[in-house]
Amino acid sequence: MDFLIALVPMVMWGSVGLVSGKIGGTANQQTLGMTLGALLFASVVFIIVRPVLTWWTILIGVVVGICWSAGQNGQFHAMKHLGVSVGLPMSTGMQLVLNTIAGAVLFHEWTRTKDFVLGIAALILLVLGAYLTARQDDQSQPRTPDKMLDFGKGLRALVYSTLGYGAYTIIVTWADLDALAIILPMSIGMNIGALSFAAKKLTLNQYVWKNMISGLMWGLGNVCLLVTVQTLGLAVSFSLSQMGIIISTLGGIFILHERKTKKELLFVIFGCLSIIAGGILLGYMRA
Repeated sequence: MDFLIALVPMVMWGSVGLVSGKIGGTANQQTLGMTLGALLFASVVFIIVRPVLTWWTILIGVVVGICWSAGQNGQFHAMKHLGVSVGLPMSTGMQLVLNTIAGAVLFHEWTRTKDFVLGIAALILLVLGAYLTARQDDQSQPRTPDKMLDFGKGLRALVYSTLGYGAYTIIVTWADLDALAIILPMSIGMNIGALSFAAKKLTLNQYVWKNMISGLMWGLGNVCLLVTVQTLGLAVSFSLSQMGIIISTLGGIFILHERKTKKELLFVIFGCLSIIAGGILLGYMRA
C-alpha cells in the first residue's frame, strides 16, 4: 500500500506542467496560482483532520515552503534559458542525485551492500532516463521565449533550484513531523516565497485563479510524499515521485503538441523505459 501511495506524487506532479501549460499565464502567475491552490488544499485538510500545530511545526513548515518556492522559481528560470524539454529533465536528474545521496548518507537508509548496489543501479537508470528524455537531435534546438539560449544562466538557475528543492525534502525528513500538520504552514511559506519573487511584476487575473487547480494537484502529491518518506525513506519515495517525468514528457508531445524529431522520439521512449526500470528496481529493493 505504501508503494502505491508513493506513486501518487508521480501522477500528480507529472501532470502539473501539462495542466499549467494548458491554462497558460506567465511563470509568476503559474507559481502564485499553484501556491494559492496548495494553500486551499492544506486549509481544507487542516479543517477536516485538525492536527496539532506546535511552534516548531509552524517554523519548519514556513521555512521549507520558502525553500520550495525558491526551487520552483529557479526551475522556471532554467526552463526559460534552456527550454522546457531540456530544463525540466535536467532539473529532475539533479534532484534525484541530491535526494538519493542524502537519503543514503545523511539518513542511513542504505545499510547493506545490496542496498548500495541496487540503489546506485536504480539511480543510474533514473538519471540516464532523465538525460535521454532531454536529449536533443543535432538538427533541432529547444524552443524558448528568448531569442538566444544561455546555458550558463540556465545551469546556475538549476543549481539554486536543486538546492531549494533539496532543502525542502531534506529538512522535512530530518524534522520528522506529522505530514498532515506541516502542510498548512508549508503552504503559507510557499505563498510568502512566491509573492516575494513576483514582487510588483504580477497581475492578478484569470490565469492565477485557474492555476489553483495545479496547486490542488501538487498538494495531494505533497501529502502522499510526506507520508511515504516516513515509511519508505527519502531515497525511495522521492525517486518514485520524480518518475512523473514520463507523464510530463509524453504529455508535452501528445497533449501540448511539442515537436520532436524521429531521433528525439526514440530518445524519449528509451528514456521513459529507463526511468520505469529504475522505479521498479527501487520497489524491489525496498521489498
